[in-house]
Amino acid sequence: MKEKIPFDDNIVENKALSLLEAMIPVLVVVGLLAFNIFFKGGELFGFLHDSLGGYSNHIILIIGALVAVVIGQFNNTGLSTVINEIFANLKSVAVPITILLLVGMLAGTWLVSGIIPTMIYYGLKILTPEIFLPATVIIASLISLATGSSWTTAATVGIALIGIGKAIGIPDGMIAGAVISGAYFGDKMSPLSDTTNLAPAMAGTDLFTHIRYMTITTVPSIIITLIIFIILTLTRDTSGQADVSSLLTSLDQSFNIHPALFIVPLIVVGLIIRKTKPLIALLAGVIAAIIFAFIFQGDLMSRIVSSSDKYASSFSIVLNALFFETTIDTDNKQLADLFVSKGMFGMMWTILLIVSAMIFGGAMDGIGALARISSALLGLAKSVFGLFASTVASALALNITASDQYLAIVVPGKMFAQAYEDRGLAPENLSRTLEDAGTVTSVLIPWNTCGAYQSGVLGVSVMEYFAFAFFNWISPIMTLLVAAFGIKIKQLAQ
Repeated sequence: MKEKIPFDDNIVENKALSLLEAMIPVLVVVGLLAFNIFFKGGELFGFLHDSLGGYSNHIILIIGALVAVVIGQFNNTGLSTVINEIFANLKSVAVPITILLLVGMLAGTWLVSGIIPTMIYYGLKILTPEIFLPATVIIASLISLATGSSWTTAATVGIALIGIGKAIGIPDGMIAGAVISGAYFGDKMSPLSDTTNLAPAMAGTDLFTHIRYMTITTVPSIIITLIIFIILTLTRDTSGQADVSSLLTSLDQSFNIHPALFIVPLIVVGLIIRKTKPLIALLAGVIAAIIFAFIFQGDLMSRIVSSSDKYASSFSIVLNALFFETTIDTDNKQLADLFVSKGMFGMMWTILLIVSAMIFGGAMDGIGALARISSALLGLAKSVFGLFASTVASALALNITASDQYLAIVVPGKMFAQAYEDRGLAPENLSRTLEDAGTVTSVLIPWNTCGAYQSGVLGVSVMEYFAFAFFNWISPIMTLLVAAFGIKIKQLAQ
């Protein structure tokens, strides 16, 4: 993301804590989550899952936090220390949570104003099944590169691309994987991205040296990603093309489709390119969409309203779109799911998952478990490749245990910086590895803030898009291959 997000960079160390003790909360959470995934359909756990209203994963993370607190009590960690770390973690996600609320409002207003339907309409005319997946990667890459924000990319063009892909019969997971692959490539390479600025700061190098050095692993990763999506496109049955004309007719009958509606997303993207804070840019997108709803969708609102007071009723429709679920009736079953938005309150499941993850991450940090796990991984680094591999493993472990990509960059960055210097390696080796393993893999963890956000915004679960987010899991593999073969491993200047 472009805007600087506050994070807690205070790493708590606890020499009394053993590695086994540090791992116990992780094992509890991973075990319960696995049980939830594989056995939730069972009679006993399925009943529990349903009775919790789909919030069982949230409860599991809280259980993990409680286990961490108990372990901390037996290892000289005061409860106040843990609570302080939890509150610091929660404070660090205040901006992302606010963005999520605005994204929910934006999705609702962009539906009733006809912006998303218009984007889908023209997208259906241009993005045929034969080019859709690689084109999606490229479009998401360009928007994210320009804005420095994978989150904004998903919340704007990502939503529209999901709609277009669904309409032409491409599986949700494939579409989301293409969007996320492109969005994280652009985010990673953009000088406007906060993680792209954070990684070199932690490693001790400068921004543009870091970006140039990242091309060694990032460019091959995105090329391989594009090749895979081209192959997927060529091997897919594109017989759904014939249905596009009926989809276009349904869109045209339901909404007033007009090219001027593209002004709103262009305003949002333009504001972010001009370094406007995402909160302000998204709020501007919501306000502009409300205005355009009254200008362009008067007939739609007239069909929905039942009151004689047309403008008062239209205003209530907009308010409902901002906060609650909105459904536009259509006879076309393919478009039914696209004509629904849940508004701001539709984001509460995702927000509560982020809060639960931050409580777990804060408890883990508070008892010194994060530092202990990273220290153990550092101890495994007996060679240059081992050092790179330990960094990758540490970033992945932090994304799983701390549930936050910033900590996955900050903690290994602080822990490994001296080790890279001792081995005579330039700091950009560390900064690149932090991005390859920390930034891009965060979206592959369902309870990580990034995984929760992207699945919530795109409406596609992490499990559905995981296998298709090729760029995101090719990147850490690529950085390990480069290290294994010693390709352009930059040494410290003598």
